[in-house]
Amino acid sequence: MSLFSSLQVSASGMSAQRARAELLVENMANSETTRTPEGGPYRRKDVVFSTDVQASPFSAVFQNELGTGVTVSDVVQDTRDPERRYMPGHPDADATGYVAFPRMNPAEDMVDLISTTRSYEANVAAISSVKDMISRSIDIMKA
Repeated sequence: MSLFSSLQVSASGMSAQRARAELLVENMANSETTRTPEGGPYRRKDVVFSTDVQASPFSAVFQNELGTGVTVSDVVQDTRDPERRYMPGHPDADATGYVAFPRMNPAEDMVDLISTTRSYEANVAAISSVKDMISRSIDIMKA
């Protein structure tokens, strides 16, 4: 794999982790949303990653070397029944006084967000390392 295709692979990882972070933040922001345009409480969402061949813009020059990156292949919604809380005065309460809330675990979402952030940072570090290798290679060629 060439250095340039390594940049493409890391960039795809950063893009995928950014999409995951956006959904995790959306989930946390809607953890108490009881009414959506679709009806019912908010449903937790998560991304599904899949491998994707990443072609570098320089792949034609460098023997068509391709790297395997990552892409978001799907966004899935939680299909579990919502959490029901007894709140008879709530505007979204049913006839028995129960309100349907999203089934969320804030601790789990925070751990997922930290993991996503660390993965993003790892891709940034990889890009920085490749950039340094390219810079040093150019310096060696100058001498």
